[in-house]
Amino acid sequence: MELDRISNLPSGIIEIILSSLPIKEAVRTSVLSSQWRYKAAMLQHLVFDYQCRSAHNDTTFADVVDHVLLAHIGPIRKFKLSRPCLATKDIDRWILHLSRNSIEEFILEHWDHPYKIPSCLFSCQYIINLELCRCLLKPPSTFKGFSSLKSLRLANVTLAQDVFENLIVCCPLLERLTLIQYTSFSHLKIDAPNLRFLDVRGSFHDVNLVNTPNPVDVSIGLVAFEFLVSQRRGSGSCSNLVKILSCLPQVQRLDIYHCPLMHLVIGALPGKLPKPCLYLSCLHITIHLTNLEETLTALCLFRSCPALQELQVQVFPGHEVVGKGCSWLDENRRCSFSQLRRVFIYDIRDVKAELDFIRYLLLSSPVLERITVQPVPGVDSSKLGNKLLRSRRASLHAKLIF
Repeated sequence: MELDRISNLPSGIIEIILSSLPIKEAVRTSVLSSQWRYKAAMLQHLVFDYQCRSAHNDTTFADVVDHVLLAHIGPIRKFKLSRPCLATKDIDRWILHLSRNSIEEFILEHWDHPYKIPSCLFSCQYIINLELCRCLLKPPSTFKGFSSLKSLRLANVTLAQDVFENLIVCCPLLERLTLIQYTSFSHLKIDAPNLRFLDVRGSFHDVNLVNTPNPVDVSIGLVAFEFLVSQRRGSGSCSNLVKILSCLPQVQRLDIYHCPLMHLVIGALPGKLPKPCLYLSCLHITIHLTNLEETLTALCLFRSCPALQELQVQVFPGHEVVGKGCSWLDENRRCSFSQLRRVFIYDIRDVKAELDFIRYLLLSSPVLERITVQPVPGVDSSKLGNKLLRSRRASLHAKLIF
């Protein structure tokens, strides 16, 4: 017989191997030998998703989950459930079982009607990572928060504004927060002193960060276009750009996507932020390069980011504006990108304002290494390249890649 090297591996390595298999395949290893009989039953990470198919037509998905949980030995640290068409009573039963274990990571991706989370989940005080999709959250009155929670992801989750704010406040260790496609309320208030990573995508009118000085990686995608378009710049009100970035003194990566800089245009805009973003090294924005207000907002942002090393720009189509002060190559738009090395520009349409913006970056970036340009389908890259390849550049090493 050949030497059985796998069975002699350390138990931690075997658990990693089994955890990487679909749960059905992991359970089937119990028939290999007496040495393997209980290894799958002691897995601490259980994942039930589209890969989990029953071997027999008369065995339902719920039966598979019930069998695994009933035969399980020891603690369950992670439980992930991602499957459409699940009965509420089955999910309730599994969550009740998990609440009696020291569950640390719970992921529920529900794809049908909103599933109401049972009260027993709110008693899981060891939980570190919680991810919910298409659920209804209504904690019991006795709920005092998740004392160990560090990561929270809510996608298409329904809950009241006061419930959300109380949930965040009562998670003192929260470091990572992701909110996707929220429709429950429009004004978002976040009070999380230990928050490091923030990803917000939804129809919010504004994002208010209170007592949250430590985010280093922030992504904001606001899609409330009708609200934003209806706003007007008020000479006495502070710019949204100033409001948001004044709450992010430590930010290193900022991603503003889906909605162009239209949102940050609202309010009186200074030429430069009162407090520069000294640590911001990676910036991703979506912008109408032909819109004067948005380009001025971008300039204010560029001048306030002395440590910027990577810039990603997605271009939105717009009407060409002609006139004094509208060109990126005007003298009053000068800005030095002293540390900028990499630039990615998407959806170029071969418009003068877009080409001028690329020339502007080439002239203003002494250590630039490359600009990668991706035109929209139908634009001739070779023709676009001929217009730009002879452009003057401040860096001898700068390359244009189409």
